[in-house]
Amino acid sequence: MRVFESIGYVIIGLGFVFMLLGILGIFRFKDFYTRIVVASKIDTVGALTIIIGMAFIHGFSFFTAKLALIMIVMLILNPMVAHVVARSAYVSGYKPDSDDDAQNHEIEVPKE
Repeated sequence: MRVFESIGYVIIGLGFVFMLLGILGIFRFKDFYTRIVVASKIDTVGALTIIIGMAFIHGFSFFTAKLALIMIVMLILNPMVAHVVARSAYVSGYKPDSDDDAQNHEIEVPKE
């Protein structure tokens, strides 16, 4: 049982590393829409990794079943909430930054 606890603590540490790198990613991007994507990924990947580590520590029990239910709810709701926030910002008139590389280049269609 000690082996699973050690694996669980390593996975929890990995989840904290994911969250730290994601927070640095939020500061790296300039646009609101790219920041909301990164924030959504931080929540999903970091929290789910921590929950999986907790499941390894506690073993198979009723507590693990509750953690699995929380994971399912997070997988469904987190992308949905990020989409709603980004869509409401777009509908209210918040425009993406104009100095984004993707907006300054035209797409070239190859001619046959």
